Amino acid sequence: MSSQSASSSENLLDELQATLAHGTVARRVETLRRVTDLFINGAVDFSNDQIALFDDVFQCLILHIEISARALLSNRLAPVDRAPPLTIRALAFDDVIEVAAPVLSQSERLDDETLIETARNKSQAHLMAISTRRVLSGAVTDVLVLRGNDEVVHSTVNNPGAEFSERGFTRLVNRAEGDDYIATCIGLRPTIPRHLYLKLLAKASATVRARLEAANPPLAREVSTAVREVTRRARSAPSAITHETAIAHALVKSLYEDGRLDEHQVAAFAEAGKFDEANAAIAALANVSVSIAENMMVETRAEGVMILAKISGMSWTAVRAIINMRDDLSGKERSDLEACKATYERLRPSTAQQVLRFHRMQQTSEPAPAA
Repeated sequence: MSSQSASSSENLLDELQATLAHGTVARRVETLRRVTDLFINGAVDFSNDQIALFDDVFQCLILHIEISARALLSNRLAPVDRAPPLTIRALAFDDVIEVAAPVLSQSERLDDETLIETARNKSQAHLMAISTRRVLSGAVTDVLVLRGNDEVVHSTVNNPGAEFSERGFTRLVNRAEGDDYIATCIGLRPTIPRHLYLKLLAKASATVRARLEAANPPLAREVSTAVREVTRRARSAPSAITHETAIAHALVKSLYEDGRLDEHQVAAFAEAGKFDEANAAIAALANVSVSIAENMMVETRAEGVMILAKISGMSWTAVRAIINMRDDLSGKERSDLEACKATYERLRPSTAQQVLRFHRMQQTSEPAPAA
């Protein structure tokens, strides 16, 4: 800081002390304006200690000024990369949205922890402001999708800088039923996990499928309006296979060829919530195609999982891990594990093979889409 700036700062601090002790509201606002001007004009050159000093000054002032002045301060500091962090945090937590919105939507000083705390405890207007940020992590969008109303969720899924965790995608797919806008937005995201993409397509309205086909012409040749055909064809469409899915399949293939793939590895994949790896692994052990295994794995009931596991000779411990993974990823009511265990123990390998043959015949006999 230059000697002139330092002198101005010292004079302002003296003025601040007098203003807080005896000044009128108008004088406090004028002092705030001058402090803000001084900070913005020299922010690039200030040291961390000097920024901390301004932080103290701002926090003292915002406790004694009216809403309009706080809102003006928020608007001025929001785009400043080195804005005083404690002041920015205080403005973000302000109950008045006109004060909070500028920093919630713009300030790079807000970390995920602060954004999550705000999203969990503040109004839908606060959530809306957060949803428009340039970048949103999966941890933040998890809360926005969980707590946000339709307007907030629409804004979030339409934000190109928003990332979504698998849990977030699961909630969105469930929420997309009856909401074509959400279904279209998340269907166009290349990072949506493949099993959730299939689930979305199977439940999508004809309008949504038409939009997805229009945005992705190769998919249009593969997807028909029949739900079963949509699901089956989407599995074979290259556009439905993400880069992450391809990596997962390659890893499982390597483990299988090296003789290192067993039920313990499948259970480990399932416990880690890695659907693509678990699906490809159980397909390899059951000696079926990945698409057939996937079809059985995403069924509403758990019988498909148990058929594949019985053919693979898996223990109940591994099967339970896979069922728990399915339940966690689907977000639906959890399976009755005791009933599943009883069914699995009664299931004969020969019966499982017969059911699997039915699944194979069903997939190969389905008609191709009309030209």
